[in-house]
Amino acid sequence: MKKEIPKITFPKLKLTVTKKDGYCYHLYEEKDEFIFKDFTHPPKDFCAGILHSVFPCLYALTFGANFPFRDNQRSIETFCPDGGKMAFKVEVLDENGKVIESHPENIQTKPSPKTMEIEVEEARGNCPYGYKKGDRFKIVGLKTPEGFCGAAYHLLFPVLFALNFGASFYFEKDPHCKTGIACPDGAKVKFKVRKLK
Repeated sequence: MKKEIPKITFPKLKLTVTKKDGYCYHLYEEKDEFIFKDFTHPPKDFCAGILHSVFPCLYALTFGANFPFRDNQRSIETFCPDGGKMAFKVEVLDENGKVIESHPENIQTKPSPKTMEIEVEEARGNCPYGYKKGDRFKIVGLKTPEGFCGAAYHLLFPVLFALNFGASFYFEKDPHCKTGIACPDGAKVKFKVRKLK
């Protein structure tokens, strides 16, 4: 008998333009709202530059991150990479389309970086960086490891960002660990990221 795989659903997310200071090629205006069906489905023809900037935020909020320096800790603000001329507030929506809010008594004013580890799970073929199975790299907060492959780090960053702000991956054996993050160069190297403390 074939085992049925449960469908995974992710929350909808809302982006609101909170500031505009200059010309926008897409003609976005303050108070414009964009609904993402989930973090993998942006609205049709949504600006790819902003999507690139906001993706780590969408990813982190999807998996439960909280931003302790915000009034609503289940939200975050990010900026257009083209000169910062636009700001966007990112929020999570519940099943009824209402913004999920979390307003703690104390707002954190200082960073609280977490310690994480990148580990090479699998390596095959010719990796220009010479990564081998078992190689490990310790990260504190969002600092980049010196000399680390930029293409690989680009794909690891949303996971690091999410774990740093308390996200968890309920489908993993260890919810504080994300496995199977493949290098964009032929998936020659696969990484896992785990939060240590």
